[in-house]
Amino acid sequence: MEHAHEDHPVDLAAALARARSPERPGPGTSAGPAVRARPGPSHPIPEAGPADLDLQALLRLSLAASDDSGRLRPASSAGALHPVDTELVVGTGCPLPPGRYGYDPLRHRVHRIGRPPGDTPPGVSAELSVTARRTVSHYGHRAWPLLLLDTGHAAAALLLAARALGADEPEVRLDGLAGSPLAVVRIAPPGGRGPVRPPDGTHRPQPPASAPTPGELLARRSTPPPLSGAPPPDALRAVLATAERAGTGDLRWSAAVGPPRPGLVEPAADGTTLRRRATGEARRTLAAWAAGQAWIADAGAVLLARGCPADADTPHIRRTHLRAGFAVHLAHVTALRHGLAARPVGSWQQADLGAALGGAPGRDWIVHALALGTRHADKENTT
Repeated sequence: MEHAHEDHPVDLAAALARARSPERPGPGTSAGPAVRARPGPSHPIPEAGPADLDLQALLRLSLAASDDSGRLRPASSAGALHPVDTELVVGTGCPLPPGRYGYDPLRHRVHRIGRPPGDTPPGVSAELSVTARRTVSHYGHRAWPLLLLDTGHAAAALLLAARALGADEPEVRLDGLAGSPLAVVRIAPPGGRGPVRPPDGTHRPQPPASAPTPGELLARRSTPPPLSGAPPPDALRAVLATAERAGTGDLRWSAAVGPPRPGLVEPAADGTTLRRRATGEARRTLAAWAAGQAWIADAGAVLLARGCPADADTPHIRRTHLRAGFAVHLAHVTALRHGLAARPVGSWQQADLGAALGGAPGRDWIVHALALGTRHADKENTT
């Protein structure tokens, strides 16, 4: 069973089967507060010392709202409803005293809610859970896949923020074994995962050249449709490669492309080229499957994550959706770095891609997608 803050338990297998059906959601309901209520007063996050993990910057680049409504944030969310809640388990090597804190992304402040466990390592562990009501308010019975995808996006945003700050590569738990927290991202302080610090306390590690810049992370947004214009082959290969590296295991990755040779392409075994998985125009069918979003039929390309069979158990459902959201978020940033417009697409009904390609039904469903277009198309739509 699934659990969410202030929500009733949910049978996740039944919820996914219903979300995949053609049933339409009913009237909208109240989303409730945009941030989970926390006990006690809120506190600012102190400035980081030279040997500390910069929690202010980490959270600003990953989870903090940049407008009063709370809709604009670095991590993508279905309907900009942002159901993901974050608790921080803080150890040594951080500007906050060790403890457990609830993070308020609207005010960029924290509430201390408890002592840290006795085995808390240095750095911070961000524990991600959801308040389902926020997403249910708009998407109704289609909400649970979107809640899991949103959590994967938030985990990826934390990973990218850590990379931008030059931190050691975070440990990301997306195993699907727990209902709450759904995901955990652990980030060590400068100097590694142990108690070792920079020798003189004056040097911060520099991010690698491949890491995104803070400016890139703050500027990322989902491009509003339409997203026309076919991505260049090298850019499409890079986006697919990013998704495949990040979303390994239960997911398979391909992209629907249009003329002059419409069809599905996927990474070839050599890792540097694309091979054709199927021929024929798929984007119109994808538009019908994606809650009838007609603009997808004219998208330059559509990256597709598929898997999660109809008989998947709860850990499998959690795991595949968390990993799909995580991988699509990283692929989105890769697309932006290659000058593309991009928009995640999370709601899919009757999208049994495996059966459409001649495979056994119920085995290979679309889990998540990223629509792609070229920047010149975006400019044409705004001039």
